[in-house]
Amino acid sequence: MSDLKANLPKYALWAALALLVWLAIAVFGPKIGLIGWKTGFGFMTVTAGPWLMGIVAIFALIALFVVWKGTPRGPVWKAGLALAIPVVLFMGLLSVRAAGEAAPPIHDVSTDVRNPPAFSAQTMQMREEWGANPIVDYGTPLGQLDLWKDRVDGDLAVQNHADVIAANYTELRPIPVGNATREQAMNAVVAAMGEIGLDDIRADNATGIVEGVAETFAYGFRDDVVARVTDSRIDLRSASRVGVSDLGYNAERVRELSEAIRKRLGS
Repeated sequence: MSDLKANLPKYALWAALALLVWLAIAVFGPKIGLIGWKTGFGFMTVTAGPWLMGIVAIFALIALFVVWKGTPRGPVWKAGLALAIPVVLFMGLLSVRAAGEAAPPIHDVSTDVRNPPAFSAQTMQMREEWGANPIVDYGTPLGQLDLWKDRVDGDLAVQNHADVIAANYTELRPIPVGNATREQAMNAVVAAMGEIGLDDIRADNATGIVEGVAETFAYGFRDDVVARVTDSRIDLRSASRVGVSDLGYNAERVRELSEAIRKRLGS
C-alpha cells in the first residue's frame, strides 16, 4: 500500500499524458486520415473528452492530497502537473464553447447576400463526395432548413442567412475593381488566395470564378471559398463542408481574403 501511495503522483501524471495523446489523436487524426472527423471531434473531443478530463482530474486530486499529507512528502509537482493538464484542457473546451455560442449559428457567408457567388460543378461534386452540408438558400428562414430547424427558435428561426449576415457581419462588402482590368482582378484574387493559405486554387477566366479550399489546422475541417469577378466588383463566399456553426471562421476568412485582394488592387 505504501508503494502505491508513493507512486500515485507518477500514475496520475501518466494518465494526464495519456489524455494529451488521446486529444492529439482526436485533433490531428482526421487531418491525416487516421480517423474520421465525427470520431475525432464528435466522440473523442466533445463526448468523451470532458469525461476523461474529469476522471484524470479527480485521480490527480487524490494523488495530490495523498502526497501532500504523506510523510515524507512525495513529488508534489507530478501530482500538480497531472491536475493542471486536464484543468487547462477543460478550460480550452469551455472557451471554444463560449466562442460557438457567441458566433452566429451559420457556416456560410458572402459579401453579396442577395445573389451569393455560386460554386462550380467541380466544387459541388467534391462536396458531395465528402458528404458535405448542402449549399443553403440565403432567402430561406433557418427554421425551415434541416440543419437548423431543431436548433433555433424564436426570432432566429424566422431569419434567413441574408438577415443573419447583414446583422452580424456588416463589414463584409463587395470589393470594387477600380481601374484594374478583369484579368488583373482575377490575378489579384488568385494571388490573395495563395497568400492566405488556400489550396486547390482554380480560376475560370470565362466565368470570372476563382475557387479554393481552406483546411483548418485542427481536425482538418475543409471550407470552400469562391470569388466572383466582374468588370466592376468582386464578391466572396466561404462555406464549411461540415458542422452547423463555424465559430465565425468563414467570416474571418472572407475579411482576410478581402484585405489581401484590396491591397493588391490598391483599393
